[in-house]
Amino acid sequence: MFKNLFIIKSVDRIISESENSSQKLAKVLGPFDVTMIGIGAVIGAGIFAMVGEAAVKGGAGPSLVISFIITAIACGFAALCYAELASMVPISGSAYAYSYATMGELIAWIIGWDLIIEYAIGNVAVAISWAGYFNDFLYSVFGINVPIWLRTDYRTFVQKGLDLASVPHIFGIPVIFNFLAMVIVGLLTYLLVRGIKESASFNSFMVLLKIAILLLFIGIGFYYFNPQNWKPFAPGGWKGIHIGAATIFFAYIGFDAVSTVAEETKNPKRDMPIGIIGSLIICTIIYILVTMALTGMMPYENLKDKISEPLVAGLQYNGVGNWAVAIISFGAVISTTAVLLVFQMGQPRIFFSMSRDGLLPESFAKVHEKYKTPHVTTIWTGLFVGGLAAVSNIDEMANLCNIGTLFAFILVCAGVIVLRIKDPQRNRPFKVPGGMITPLLGAAFCFYLIMGLDKITLIRFGAWLFIGMLIYVFYGYKNSKLRSEV
Repeated sequence: MFKNLFIIKSVDRIISESENSSQKLAKVLGPFDVTMIGIGAVIGAGIFAMVGEAAVKGGAGPSLVISFIITAIACGFAALCYAELASMVPISGSAYAYSYATMGELIAWIIGWDLIIEYAIGNVAVAISWAGYFNDFLYSVFGINVPIWLRTDYRTFVQKGLDLASVPHIFGIPVIFNFLAMVIVGLLTYLLVRGIKESASFNSFMVLLKIAILLLFIGIGFYYFNPQNWKPFAPGGWKGIHIGAATIFFAYIGFDAVSTVAEETKNPKRDMPIGIIGSLIICTIIYILVTMALTGMMPYENLKDKISEPLVAGLQYNGVGNWAVAIISFGAVISTTAVLLVFQMGQPRIFFSMSRDGLLPESFAKVHEKYKTPHVTTIWTGLFVGGLAAVSNIDEMANLCNIGTLFAFILVCAGVIVLRIKDPQRNRPFKVPGGMITPLLGAAFCFYLIMGLDKITLIRFGAWLFIGMLIYVFYGYKNSKLRSEV
């Protein structure tokens, strides 16, 4: 029944279609823009929130510094592979397009469907985190506390033992949803529809601001650094370091988002490697310094009481003034806003590429006449993320995002190997050093991190892929433009 499931779309054809199509995006981004997009996507809820969970979970403690290095190595191998493919195939589809050119349509569909977990589902977690930090900022600076029924989901409300009778009811149904998360997603969706350059400029401003705030925290942390807090250094042993690395992977997600704007970059052969590798290096250095400062300024066990706000906990433990707490809370708001912006920028462009190939409805490939942005997919993504963020729990979303991204990284590493074998003479503006060893190590490290995730996450991921296969069988397979020519 199913023929040519692994039909390949050549690199030459992918590039030609993107250049000649009427569904074309504007080339307005330079190397600074794409590097800032990478940093904007990476530094966010992970370092401001999940570093506490990673330090406590499994007993990583101060050795979380090692966890960050392990995760950085895994991401580094993947980043090199992304840089090679992005410089060769400079279009908006990211890992989806690379898979189409190397392993065929079925694998491309699977990775395209998988990337929804990284960008859209990941952004649900970020939007929920943003709502919490924004409320903390309002309360610490202005004394304003948004009612909890407007900044959390129903299940979390009930799990906290809060009184359902205290919230408004409509037709007997309690009104509990994350209104704040919905609002920020809506505002950023509007900005992204208006233009990529405007969005990139806003992102660059936020990135520079949040780096300055994190450097302030690092300075305060080292001022209060107590070597005794690093004894024992690895209370959970190697297992604790492994679990910490798998958990903290969420903090690294995003550097690959740079590849989704390749089609809108002036010189992608040069700018893609700079943006992908540069953003990862800068973020890794900042992450290690923040972790050293946090675990050195307070005993890691004390993070249990305020696991979702570890940086604030470190400041309060040392009696630092409220001004510092307010600044860190503001930094968290800015950071998560930047992550939301970049992820909301990345997901529509993957849908855009899939639609251009006929695997999704044709309307998804429409470009706004005035703003030259994929406005249809941008709006649909905003509705999906905003709606889900209003009713979802952050923990489940973050774990799904982790496994979805790691799976994408494995396939990108595999793509480099396949193209090296099938098309060794093709010009590679950037070439992964180390030959085949580097992508093999990248795939192995990512698989190792997957094994550190819990079983329920693996089961949910399998269910998600099954749903995606059903959509491909009943729509994508029948409407593929490439298949119609065979």
